[in-house]
Amino acid sequence: MLKAIKQARAAFSLLSPEDICDRSRRAVRIGLVAASPAGFEAMETFLLPAGAPNSHVFRAGDPKSPADVDLVLYQKGIDNPSGTYTYDPGDQEGSVAAILHGNDDIHLPLARQYPVFRQQVVDRLIHAVARENALFAVATALPDIVPNLMELPWAFGEWASDTAFLTINQIRMAFLIAAACGREVGLQHQKGAVVTIGAGAFGWRALARELVGKIPFGGGLIPKGAIAYAGTYVVGKGLERYYYAGRPLTRGERNGVYQAALERGRNLLQGLVKTQ
Repeated sequence: MLKAIKQARAAFSLLSPEDICDRSRRAVRIGLVAASPAGFEAMETFLLPAGAPNSHVFRAGDPKSPADVDLVLYQKGIDNPSGTYTYDPGDQEGSVAAILHGNDDIHLPLARQYPVFRQQVVDRLIHAVARENALFAVATALPDIVPNLMELPWAFGEWASDTAFLTINQIRMAFLIAAACGREVGLQHQKGAVVTIGAGAFGWRALARELVGKIPFGGGLIPKGAIAYAGTYVVGKGLERYYYAGRPLTRGERNGVYQAALERGRNLLQGLVKTQ
């Protein structure tokens, strides 16, 4: 118990809600290129809800536009140079995906400042953290499967249990989702999520131990990692539902999300094992 407390304290010291908040509040300036006022208005409506301030969205030709912006968005039908993006009103999700691709460094502020990006950014955050937890759960027992732990957010070393890592990483995910959804970030603001995550860690650990113990010769490692993936994914989708709809997932919804995520995690880890 004492060792677990020490691990938890050390792990909590690695969390930085202030850093997440600062990154999410970085101003992302977007330049628009259109053939008409109606074209500009359509892109502004795409980026921001009606009535929302657009102090960081600039029309080409506007004397107030800055010399440099983070992204340039062209109206469909206008040839756009490499490094810029096209707004397709018939495929808005595709337009969002194209902008997010290759712009990992600004995903968080894009989601916080421009609601149209939130769904896809939150989906990517949940999958990324679930993947990290699955890799760590397996790597702690079989390091050869993941030879480079630097792809994980923290290299805990031998002192940290997989339960500590998974729990802290889920709390980190809660901070990231809150920031992406425009909420305040920190233990005080996400205390309900933190309590739920902490309680769930014990159930995950018991189930994972049971599986690994029953399947000989390391055969339980894939299920163990898949459980880590699925448990983290369910936490993320629950937080997403709460921030979007103000209510939790129902038991039936949780079960459905868990089963789908369990299969996805199993496929992910089986693919990794085959490539080693």
